[in-house]
Amino acid sequence: MLRVELGSTPSHRQPGFSKVALAAALSIVGSLVADALLVAIGTHVFPSTKGYSHFQFHDYATLTIIGIVIGCAAWPIVVRISTAPRWLFFRLAILVTAVLLLPDLFILHQGQPFKAVAFLMLMHIAIGVITYNMLVRLAPTHRRRSVHRERRVRFRV
Repeated sequence: MLRVELGSTPSHRQPGFSKVALAAALSIVGSLVADALLVAIGTHVFPSTKGYSHFQFHDYATLTIIGIVIGCAAWPIVVRISTAPRWLFFRLAILVTAVLLLPDLFILHQGQPFKAVAFLMLMHIAIGVITYNMLVRLAPTHRRRSVHRERRVRFRV
């Protein structure tokens, strides 16, 4: 059983700003490449999706960059407040990705083409996978050798 604690005394060293910035930059580049590839595949496999408004680079690039910047800002915060930051961040990434699929479901409900919306959903998943992996691998955190004991909120999982 894993015990996750939240508290004000960090148990892990913060990832360096330059490492988080590098992970963010590579996440942006990698995600935009993945988005472009998914758009190319989607429009090739389903020619009816050519010209779909959400497949325009400026449309998805802006939202992709904003999401990645927010995700990259969250990583040091999770490291600061959690005794198991990678474990918690993984679950938060899944939760946030699931929440970001809700607008896709909404536009699908509004009558947008299923084939195009399915590729938008794949784009969201690709962005989440790329960003999570870049952060935890390029801006890792390590457990501190000694952590002062204090009162913490405990969760058993």
